[in-house]
Amino acid sequence: MLVLSRQRDESIIIGDNIVVTVVDIRGDKVRLGIEAPPEVSVHRREVYEAIQREKRQKAAQTPSKTESNTPSQEEKNGV
Repeated sequence: MLVLSRQRDESIIIGDNIVVTVVDIRGDKVRLGIEAPPEVSVHRREVYEAIQREKRQKAAQTPSKTESNTPSQEEKNGV
């Protein structure tokens, strides 16, 4: 893990197109501003983990191709 020190209104750059700026510091809390292209998702860790859990639950509820009633390519070809 890279650890950097920044003061209010200072930034770091990630890659070529993500900017993280320290917006405010109040006691033990730091507010960060994040500029990223729309195709880059930015979430707090707890939100990201909840999204991943939900995706895993949906995947577990969705039948896989091998479990579906649709014949596989091998079945179609008589293999």
